[in-house]
Amino acid sequence: MVVSLLAASCSSGSAPALPSEDTTSIPEAATTPAGAAAAPTVAAGDEEWLLTSFTYYPIEQAQPTDANAGFSMYVAAWPFQQTYPGAEYQTGLPSTWLKPANLDGDERELYSTIEGGLGWWTDTRFATETPKFIMGGVSLDFTEWANGPGAGAGLADVDRRDWDQPQGKYGVAQLSPNVLWAPDGLNLAEGTNGELFGYGYHPLPIIDAQTTSRGDAVPTGDNSWTLFLSTANFQGPVSFFIPNFFTKPAVGDPSLEGLFFDTSGTDYGRAIGLETQVIPAVHATVDGVSYARVTRMQYPATDDVSSVVLHRITSYRDDALADDVGSWFEGGPPPSGEFDPAAAHLSPFTDADAGDDVFMTFVGENMGEDDEYPVDFGALADVDVSDPATFRYAWNLDLVDRVGDSFVLPDYYRLEPDADGMIWRPVDPSEVPPESGLQSHVFEELGTRNDSEPFVTPDESDSLWRSPGPAAGPFTADLGDGSTVTYHWYRFVDQPAIRYWEFSNAELATIQARVEAIHREWTPDRSYLAPPAVGELARLDPAIVVEPPAGLEIGYVPIVTRQERTAMP
Repeated sequence: MVVSLLAASCSSGSAPALPSEDTTSIPEAATTPAGAAAAPTVAAGDEEWLLTSFTYYPIEQAQPTDANAGFSMYVAAWPFQQTYPGAEYQTGLPSTWLKPANLDGDERELYSTIEGGLGWWTDTRFATETPKFIMGGVSLDFTEWANGPGAGAGLADVDRRDWDQPQGKYGVAQLSPNVLWAPDGLNLAEGTNGELFGYGYHPLPIIDAQTTSRGDAVPTGDNSWTLFLSTANFQGPVSFFIPNFFTKPAVGDPSLEGLFFDTSGTDYGRAIGLETQVIPAVHATVDGVSYARVTRMQYPATDDVSSVVLHRITSYRDDALADDVGSWFEGGPPPSGEFDPAAAHLSPFTDADAGDDVFMTFVGENMGEDDEYPVDFGALADVDVSDPATFRYAWNLDLVDRVGDSFVLPDYYRLEPDADGMIWRPVDPSEVPPESGLQSHVFEELGTRNDSEPFVTPDESDSLWRSPGPAAGPFTADLGDGSTVTYHWYRFVDQPAIRYWEFSNAELATIQARVEAIHREWTPDRSYLAPPAVGELARLDPAIVVEPPAGLEIGYVPIVTRQERTAMP
């Protein structure tokens, strides 16, 4: 199987979804299998529906059992819709789900992951056509999730801006002194279209193992899962999940101790997928035949006929970097920061037919029971994995339009009989009866971008943000998404996410010394992840790449304290 677009059922937030600050806003999709004999009777074409789907990219799952120390990959970044649907649009570009290996064999249904990536979410307040990046760490069963420094939430019924119940907002520490991480997500340069965004996670021993967490007797391991980036204007580590974020659910339940990412490596059955949750669509039946129109999806043009989507899916052993870092922190020589290729395992893409298990599912008030059917995606593209490290679509230009630097997929489909039941086949607009109303339908914008509330952080004198407080600031930066961020420079261990977990003074001193060593040795002008062998690197929004003030170059980090709209992108 080359790709499968499957219905995403995310109304509870417990499905393997790219986490956002409001997964509960996603309507539940039907899960009826394909192949029913009759076409569904559905609403007229003047009712807007939502299209949901999954795309999986097949990779060879077999890998060394010790290659469990994280991964990296290069993902094409591009505007997935030809016309941006609006602020409540939700779709993730290709990403993956890291699960703790220690959960394997546990009889309980426990869910904890690192599963962020590039995309758009219904709670993205300053959204543009260009995707943003979130970290997407999920604590046990989505009780909390952390999307980046100062960004996160959970399923508890509280105001998601309530810092008295911060949930996942303190789950990530800012590590780099050169990148501003806004709470709305990590910004790429506006206009990015097909350039490769490189990222990965590796468990560096930045914070030592502990016997307590915030005063509770919860053993916590020393895995600080650290995000590394490979972009055209920044290379290196940016931030990391604080180990206590994953162990917090074990408070009062010793049976959960030792299961999560604070002590565990990653599992081996990792999927690479593109999750589509909210795409506008309309659906109509005329004389017993069903037709659909979707807002047009697109892929970046790598050349005249194809699109590179993914490159170099790589898994690591601990000796790729973490072991040398541990020796460094014990007094050994500093490692270069470059991942050792001898301790890396490249997972090749596997070859298959492009038409298998591609489904189109509609969600609306009048949704029928039989509304999930395969799409004839094989008519649109073949898959080229002649370079096993690269997943590439080769497009059928009789059905797929080349528009500028993008390949644009058809927007009209007809449900037709197939050997296995029914299938959605792309059709020319002239083949759709005018009485369906599909051609005349005008898609409404999903939310507006000019009414976004600002992100604010506590300002009380006794809050973690003011006590001990920043060393310098405020400063401001105008981002390409039309927002302005206010930020301050904090000594690393004085940033609120570190202070929240109530480390001892001795622990804080050790952590600070290690971070200062990283700042001194690992500058953003050297290589860390192996560079791509195809394409060009994407760029971060130039406004988020910063230099520390004089005297704060080592051991200090920029922390965003406010983000607000000041212009329309």
